[in-house]
Amino acid sequence: MTYGGASGGLLTLADMACRISELVIDCTDPDRLAAFWSEVLGYVELGREDDGSIEIGPPDAGFGGPQPTLVLSPSSDTRRGKLPLHIDVNATDRDQEAELQRLFALGARTADVGQSGTESWHCLADPEGNEFCLLRTRLPPL
Repeated sequence: MTYGGASGGLLTLADMACRISELVIDCTDPDRLAAFWSEVLGYVELGREDDGSIEIGPPDAGFGGPQPTLVLSPSSDTRRGKLPLHIDVNATDRDQEAELQRLFALGARTADVGQSGTESWHCLADPEGNEFCLLRTRLPPL
């Protein structure tokens, strides 16, 4: 796969200089969201900062592995609902309906973003109202 470079030349994936290492989510209750997202993604707590931030990530890779870690950062000024960036997840060991039921049991809830009802994905919200989507395709585990 190639991409156009700033000078008009083509870059290969080997030439890329950056990749996503972590995603930071501002929240009012980092412990609650760390527990939720750890269960959703099969992540573990990697560390805590003095400011109350909690980093979670894959148990065998941690920061810098093939998947980004999540940093749940305490904030009293968090936005709810539709953000400019949201997380999409895919089940790895069950079909979409079974995963949807698991996410509901963990505290996710349906989010209404104006969907028609014919979408192949489910719009959900985590326990603090941050929207994310459960996509249909099952991905192989890493």
